Amino acid sequence: MQVRVKWVGNMTFLGKSGSGHAVVMDGPVEGSDAPLLGPRPMEMLLLGAGGCTSYDVVSILRKARAQVRDCEVEVRAERADSDPKVFTHIHLHFVVTGHALKAELVQRAIHLSASKYCSATIMLGKTAEITHDFEIVEDQFDSQRTE
Repeated sequence: MQVRVKWVGNMTFLGKSGSGHAVVMDGPVEGSDAPLLGPRPMEMLLLGAGGCTSYDVVSILRKARAQVRDCEVEVRAERADSDPKVFTHIHLHFVVTGHALKAELVQRAIHLSASKYCSATIMLGKTAEITHDFEIVEDQFDSQRTE
């Protein structure tokens, strides 16, 4: 896997993934209150962790033939006060929507992601305590809907 990050001015950087996708990352310019043009790099780490674990959870639920309709994860993090300001605690709150989803199955999917499959959260877990919880939202699954 390879990516490239290029400085494009002020504290703005353009990241390009090996798969050809681009993302703008930004940070505040000292003494300026200009709005940021993109997420900060540490926010990108949290976005990546959220995407990685969500991918796993949806994949595991689908393989179990669960009628999952939506999965959203809210990621909250705390950082160390001094440099390097690593993440010290990360909490992931999953909201899984579907029809007749069993709590045990959702919990198992989250556990498998956290303990076996999600490289991002497992790696971040080397410096941060990572916790999870979830809620299930009942949806009358319509098999006629397309994804």
